[in-house]
Amino acid sequence: MSIDPKDNVKQLLRDRGICVVIPTYNNSQTIKQVVEDTLVYCADVIVVCDGCTDNTLDILKEIQGITLVDYTNNRGKGYALKMGFKTALAMGFSYAITIDSDGQHYPSNIPDFLEANIKNPGALIVGQRNLEGVVRTKGSNFANKFSNFWFFVQTGRNLKDTQTGYRLYPLKKLCGLSLLTSRYEAELELMVFASWCGVKIVSIPIDVYYPKPEDRVSHFRPIADFARISLLNTILCVGALLFGLPMAIIRLCLKWWRTIYSLLFFIVTSVFIATPLLWLYMKIGRVTEHKRTRLHNLIYHYSRFVMIHHGIPGTEFSTNLPLHKADLSTPAVITCNHQSHIDLMCLLALSPKIVFLTNDWVWNSPFYGFIIRNAEYLPVKDGLEAIMPQLKSLVERGYSIAVFPEGTRSQDCVIRRFYRGASFIAESFDLDILPMLLYGPGKVLQKHSRHLESGPIHVEVYNRITQAELKKVGDIKAQTSYLKRFYVEQYNKLCNKIEQEV
Repeated sequence: MSIDPKDNVKQLLRDRGICVVIPTYNNSQTIKQVVEDTLVYCADVIVVCDGCTDNTLDILKEIQGITLVDYTNNRGKGYALKMGFKTALAMGFSYAITIDSDGQHYPSNIPDFLEANIKNPGALIVGQRNLEGVVRTKGSNFANKFSNFWFFVQTGRNLKDTQTGYRLYPLKKLCGLSLLTSRYEAELELMVFASWCGVKIVSIPIDVYYPKPEDRVSHFRPIADFARISLLNTILCVGALLFGLPMAIIRLCLKWWRTIYSLLFFIVTSVFIATPLLWLYMKIGRVTEHKRTRLHNLIYHYSRFVMIHHGIPGTEFSTNLPLHKADLSTPAVITCNHQSHIDLMCLLALSPKIVFLTNDWVWNSPFYGFIIRNAEYLPVKDGLEAIMPQLKSLVERGYSIAVFPEGTRSQDCVIRRFYRGASFIAESFDLDILPMLLYGPGKVLQKHSRHLESGPIHVEVYNRITQAELKKVGDIKAQTSYLKRFYVEQYNKLCNKIEQEV
């Protein structure tokens, strides 16, 4: 999923559960412009008035369409952020973009944070300021380099700008909020805690505005604040040794354990158990329709066992329909996006009455090619016309034909070009098209990846599209374009829904 210039950024932000949090303390000269500019891009803005003693609060009360949090005593930026995050969570948001109230950040970068969130759901997105040509004090330059160095020491991650306040936080993944200090250093803490807990951190370029040095308003107290930050870095370095480093080692071990376990599980259950037993089963006696039906039922129950009973550790399989109620009572052409080798197992867990069109290498696989061939999955290397008689026989026997219209796995889970095969088969046999949509397999086992990640796997089953409805769309080419648009739209909606919980 990516942002089209025609997209409504406000609606996309809301669909993905993203709000904006603006902490402020005595910024009466800039706060009105910052908030109003932010409202151009985001309809959900939370402003935290951190015990302001000027007329900032009065200005904010006159602005319509914001959520205002205020309290009497100044508690510091860290406390203001904590209050803003708690308010956002209580309002049901999953992410919060933070913007400073002094006017240095451009709300026009909000779409960039949105796009980064779409590409990296669940990540902490950090705005990397373009400081080329910006006049900064020597103290400011040193503080940024000082912070970057200690962040690398404490996390092993190299970021070029750890002091920027323009960020997107995954609220449900924030760790250590109760331990958060109350002032500027809290932003560094949030990143360190997130890194220790395995949250992905992504930098994106942002623009920044700095007024002339004599016009800047700063609440930074060099001696007191620098001393406090130094003490904090000392504590965080100890925490890195006692918590951060062990957690990183544990995560690495778990990643490879998932991969090795799943590989061994597949080899033992499929290669050493299922394939030999099914080979004997199919070789002894005549191959009857009853025997093929039992073979499909065995594949179905094996797939359910793998997907539902944690054959893939770290994943949770779900569907929008109870598995035994999927609308497969009559044959249809099942279309589905293609993300991973896991895809077949996901669909096979829905019904025993599914056969697949496969690539040549799947058909000839030394591991499960025998099962594939005897289950009557058909290769498409010679074209659809060559296998139409077999497809007709399968349909007449009550099987649905599953097709991946993209033809190959997507590298980044984005819906690719659709081919016309699914519409051609459906029209040839007067079948409905039953769309199914996968989320997660391509993130758990990415194309060309050598290890498994954790995460949700979901199958969304949609209403059948009848031939009468397809005829209204147009010819096979028009139907294929229609299906592609349908999948792009529905996949984006599914991403917006699921990725608020990732």
